Amino acid sequence: MAEQQVWQWSSQIAVTADASETIFYSTLKRAMDFFLALGIIIFLLPVLLVIALLIKLDSPGPVIFTQERVGAKRQRLGRHSVWVVQNFRIYKFRSMVRDADSSLHEAYIKDFVEGRAQLSPENGGKFKLINDPRVTPVGGFLRKFSLDELPQLFNVLKGDMSLVGPRPVPTYEVASYQARHHNRFAALPGITGLWQVKGRCQVSFEEMIRMDVEYIRNASLSFDLKLLFLTIPAVISRRGAE
Repeated sequence: MAEQQVWQWSSQIAVTADASETIFYSTLKRAMDFFLALGIIIFLLPVLLVIALLIKLDSPGPVIFTQERVGAKRQRLGRHSVWVVQNFRIYKFRSMVRDADSSLHEAYIKDFVEGRAQLSPENGGKFKLINDPRVTPVGGFLRKFSLDELPQLFNVLKGDMSLVGPRPVPTYEVASYQARHHNRFAALPGITGLWQVKGRCQVSFEEMIRMDVEYIRNASLSFDLKLLFLTIPAVISRRGAE
């Protein structure tokens, strides 16, 4: 297995905002995240157990896959606040063979970020790796319906993620970012968001960044709820999933 390089990030993105408005929104958003995530986990517990069993029967290895991702957390400074960009471990149902080599995906992501990746006609015109030999049969099914993402609800309970926000990205993706791309880290990373609902794997990297920044600029509880509801038809239609 190729050795995987891990980058550790520690930087700040300044966000000018009225302190009372910021605290009000972030407090309500955190409460919504916690109680909705807890309720979904309880409701889907039988489904989570069945998925875990299928993964164990399908291929050797752990049920849960963890990976270092880059996200951000808010720190308040008087009337203003900053987002501290930092690494955290994300949870997913394992959809690949045990100890899968990440070099294939790293090379593709580098091409995607730097504008060299091409839409794949074989995959319905998406920016996505196709025929990935690392994906297991059960893993392929989980990915089609985004079921591999469900353990991220525990990241939401921990406060590393929100239900809605820019997607958390692998450290090797951020290694190819330009300075302006870091603006997408001015929010808690989310399980779903504007890119996931409107452009998942169907738009360029620069368009993905634009969508993330658009969400950040227009973030509100009503916008979050709208994106949560729009996620349901997006998942059912398998838009951008593989």
